[in-house]
Amino acid sequence: MRANKTLNHPKREFLPSWQLYLFLLPATIYIIIFAYVPMAGVQIAFKNYNFNLGIWGSEWIGLENFRRFFESYQFETIIWNTISLSLYSLLISFPLPIIFALVLNSFTGLKFKKIVQSVSYMPHFISTVVIVGMLVQIFNPRTGAFGALYTFFTGDMLPDAFANPGAFQHLYVWSGIWQGIGWSSIIYIAALSSVDEHLHEAAQIDGASRLQRVRHIDFPSILPTATIMLILAVGNVMEVGFEKVFLMQNELNISRSEVISTYVYKVGLTIGTGDFSFATAIGLFNSVINFALLVMVNYAARKFSNTSLW
Repeated sequence: MRANKTLNHPKREFLPSWQLYLFLLPATIYIIIFAYVPMAGVQIAFKNYNFNLGIWGSEWIGLENFRRFFESYQFETIIWNTISLSLYSLLISFPLPIIFALVLNSFTGLKFKKIVQSVSYMPHFISTVVIVGMLVQIFNPRTGAFGALYTFFTGDMLPDAFANPGAFQHLYVWSGIWQGIGWSSIIYIAALSSVDEHLHEAAQIDGASRLQRVRHIDFPSILPTATIMLILAVGNVMEVGFEKVFLMQNELNISRSEVISTYVYKVGLTIGTGDFSFATAIGLFNSVINFALLVMVNYAARKFSNTSLW
């Protein structure tokens, strides 16, 4: 017993591979400085923050900032815009990379698969500013490619998509699909590459069609990976990308494009001197909702599929 305790001593396990642990040190320091230390600033959500007094010297006002947000006339609009845009994006962007990976994996031509993969990955590396600029140019009623085609076939001028609040979510989601479907499918393609070919050979001998093999062999093999990705996606359902929404936003579509992230930015940095306490309270509320959703979805996944984050 004593010999086993000696062998399992943490120091004896650490010393032989201390160089590997040393590689973790910069990442650990980075996370502590930029992820954990700033958490002390969350307390300004419960204070009337005064820049001259600092975080610790500002007056404590409890849940007043949260009450202001809940009673704001924009509360329902902002929450609805955020949830509807996030769910729309999730319902489209989650299954399509899985379908794309399954379809691409079904092709036998290796060269063709590599070309399709390379082409589908490319839009991911285009910056958000460039993507929005492309959307503005393509859907321009006068000079845009889509506008020119619309005028050619109908004889009328294309309505300005960026001036139509109802078109905002469609532009946001489907441009995101074009940009990210290839990149998002990488993890599923990697999971499919580990499927034993003998399973497909045995299924073919039994007379299974290609669709049946996809359904009963390929899809079950990536289901655990898809479950983890779904948990992570639902955990970020309230986090709508700020940069793209802000760049696509204007006074004509703001009734559908104002989401929590853009509202926090405006409240905290662009309105007068900035209400940092109010903006922090909104951001904290958003994070708490995301965390609650993450816990609930993780619990459901563990209960029904035995696959979860913890």
